[in-house]
Formats: sequence, structure tokens, C-alpha cells
Amino acid sequence: MTPKLNEIWVYLAASPLLGLTATLLAYLIASLIYQRARFNALANPVAIAVAILVLLLTLTGTSYKTYFDGAQFVHFLLGPATVALAIPLYQQLPALRRDWFALLVGMLAGSAAAITTAMGVAWALGASPVTILSLAPKSVTSPIAMGIAEKIGGLPSLTAVMVIATGILGATLARTILTWMKFTDHKVMGFALGVTAHGIGTARGFQVSEEMGAFAGLAMGLSGVMTALLLPLGLKVLGVI
Repeated sequence: MTPKLNEIWVYLAASPLLGLTATLLAYLIASLIYQRARFNALANPVAIAVAILVLLLTLTGTSYKTYFDGAQFVHFLLGPATVALAIPLYQQLPALRRDWFALLVGMLAGSAAAITTAMGVAWALGASPVTILSLAPKSVTSPIAMGIAEKIGGLPSLTAVMVIATGILGATLARTILTWMKFTDHKVMGFALGVTAHGIGTARGFQVSEEMGAFAGLAMGLSGVMTALLLPLGLKVLGVI
């Protein structure tokens, strides 16, 4: 007798490779859509892949834990991928030495703006203190942002969702906005992407040029470290936590 479709799915769901396969296929489909859309920023492959996975898990009733048992292999590769950003950064070393002060000031200003606007808007809309604190590190890459949220009394799970949403929105709109504002230097555009849209913005930067991606990676790393050091300290000084 031919097994029922749901029985086949139950069997597949028990395999840790399910999450890995689903993730890779979802991103492959999203990448094809992105190419067909002629690399339009609105067809961001990360956003499309996330939507495909959410739909798949919802329709099949698969728990996130079951999915992540396989997807964790992709998650593990985030570490080596981040370290690999040192290669294009090294290639841009002369520019980093020349503009280090401007980049540092820009990173501090951008990170401060991201934190204050997120907390300010949430407060103005009547969000709870826990929600406000969860939104504070939304522009930092996920592992650092979740650690910061836990330390300052926020909800790491909510922070993770906002980090992903911020990255997708930033990667989709940032370049268009910067071009509209007459910014054409790939170093400037990449650095802005890294500060506001962390890893997803950095990936978008590399799709445009290696120079843009390198400076986005630099901004992502610097803003993550500085936010982890200064945000909890600043909130303690202000008596927020």
C-alpha cells in the first residue's frame, strides 16, 4: 500500500537534514526570483526565503525546534562567514587607515540614532518597558543583539525578530534612499548598510561591489562591539535598568 502523504512527511520530519534541505531550497527559489526580478531590491532573497519557510512550517505543522535541528548547520556557518569578512577588509586597508576617524564617528552616530529612534518610537506608541528594551539593539547582528537584550532585561526572541525585520528592510530600501540623497561612494553606502542593516545589509552590499560589502562588514562588526559595550552602560547611567 502506498503510504499516505502525511506519513511520508512525519518520516522526513524526523530527519535532522529536513531543516537544512528546506533552508537551502527556499533560498535557491528566492535567489531565482531575485534574478528574474533583475535584482530589484524589493525582491530581497532573504525576505522571500523566510516567507517560504514560514509558509512551509505552518502548512506542515512542523515545530521550529524540529526545523532548527537541521538548520543549525547553516547557522553554524555564520561564524566562519563573519570571519571571512576580514579578507575584503584587508584589501581595503589603505582606505581604512585614511578615513578611520570619520568611520568611527559615523558608526557611533548611526548606532546611537538607531537605538534612540527605536526606543523613542516604541515609547511614543505606548510599548511596555520590556518591549522598548528589546528593540534597543535591533540594528546589531542577531547573536550580539540577543545577548544584549538578555543582559538589559529585554526579550531575546522579540529582539531576534526585529533584527531580521530591520535587516531585510534596510537591505531593501537603504541603497535606494542613499542614491536618492545623492550618495554615490560605495564606501559610504556600504558603511551605512552595515550600521543599519547588519549581516543582511552586508550581503546586499557584496552583491553591489566588494568595496561596499567590505565597508558594510566593518560597520557591522564595529557597531556590534560598541553597542554591546556602551548600550548597557548608557542605560545604567540613565537609570533605565
